[in-house]
Amino acid sequence: MRWGRIGAVAAFLALALFWIWALLFASKESINRIGDREWSNRAESICAAAREEREALADYRELAGEDAAMLAERADLVDQATDIVEDALDEVVVVIPIDEKGQGIVPDWEADYRRYLADRRTYSERLRNGEDVPFSETAIEGIPISERIERFANDNDMSSCAPPTDL
Repeated sequence: MRWGRIGAVAAFLALALFWIWALLFASKESINRIGDREWSNRAESICAAAREEREALADYRELAGEDAAMLAERADLVDQATDIVEDALDEVVVVIPIDEKGQGIVPDWEADYRRYLADRRTYSERLRNGEDVPFSETAIEGIPISERIERFANDNDMSSCAPPTDL
């Protein structure tokens, strides 16, 4: 009985020490946060302008069944919006962050974004072919790629660089 109490007290102390460390001493910095704040600020500015440009394309009409002409119009709008996002991404990544961490993870973010843009192009082609289907995106390890992109953008104060939710 005595060894059981000693084990329970030891387990309680280990758990308490873990939480003290986690709350007081563990790093609170996001794994995605880069050190080059100027790069992030510049990216946010570029993406905010692109978002405004993209929002001007909004079309709130409801599709009338399987109307091929409307599906083709929607495909054209998706392509135009995707072009805007792609141009913004090109402008953002032409400048490389000055910190080592940024230089290491921004190319991964860019690759994820390029995959997401390819998914948008595939979707617009399906619309153009008369398929009224929901947008689907690549998942990596069970996580939608847009979540990975958005997490990086938010962790670096670049919320305008999150993937658009216009589909």
